[in-house]
Amino acid sequence: MTERRFDGRVAVITGAGRGLGREYARLLAAKGAKVVVNDTGVSIKGEGADAGPAELVVSEIEELGGDAIASTESVATAAGGKAIIEAALDRYGRIDILIHNAGNVRYGSLEEITHEDFEAVVDVHLMGAFNVVRPAFPLMCKAGYGRIVLTSSIGGIYGTRNVVNYGVSKAGTIGLNNVIAIEGAARGVKSNIILPGAVTRMADGLDITQYPPMGPELVAPVVGWLAHESCSITGEMLISMAGRVARALIAETEGVYQPSWSIDDVAERIDAIRDTGKLWMLPPVPSGYVDHLTRSFAMARKG
Repeated sequence: MTERRFDGRVAVITGAGRGLGREYARLLAAKGAKVVVNDTGVSIKGEGADAGPAELVVSEIEELGGDAIASTESVATAAGGKAIIEAALDRYGRIDILIHNAGNVRYGSLEEITHEDFEAVVDVHLMGAFNVVRPAFPLMCKAGYGRIVLTSSIGGIYGTRNVVNYGVSKAGTIGLNNVIAIEGAARGVKSNIILPGAVTRMADGLDITQYPPMGPELVAPVVGWLAHESCSITGEMLISMAGRVARALIAETEGVYQPSWSIDDVAERIDAIRDTGKLWMLPPVPSGYVDHLTRSFAMARKG
């Protein structure tokens, strides 16, 4: 089997100073990629700053014969996102791979969370994704090649308590990924989502005593494939958790058509509306949006 490598490719990885991002950076660098290791070195809540984590990962990569530079700009602002991408251009003259992994955590129930804590997390996870994608995407389109990997979570699909900011961010990232995949499809740019499960400092405060082995090294190969030129999918979501790799997807029931509805009609037919016996699975690429309309309109025309 031919080893999949990244020789000649330039990768920007946010949140790469620790945990999952560090593992991604080390893996891609070991396979020949030149890596921009972006990390502000903040606390888990997003406070403070420390260039040490990013610089340490760069040193680790260089000691193993790789090529990397540190970036300590924040993804939370448009200016920071632009500066991160420009660091790749200034040093290496191109960007081929963008992995947005940066994150923070601020807990709070929906009743109690402050606007500050809500925005602080959305600014890093969701707006941070946009802030780095926005300057990178046109460059990739112009070059006719790009691989983007965004980070969502099962918390963005299913939700969980006391992290509404995180759930909103991770759900929003799915919408961003769909649009990148659609607009990049004809221009050689593929975008997918990783939904990782790994024990890192993001798990601080959680009871992990019953968890199976869940190191970042189990997730990194999945991200590596999504970032590789041989990646055959776009607009999709892959789960990687405790050694299990799976596809997550959005589906619709076929539902029920009738020419008019009352509240009582909905109540009486809710079981048929929710019946999962016939599912529509319409990936965004090549034409999920149009396929949804086409099928819906066809049911109406058939009456």
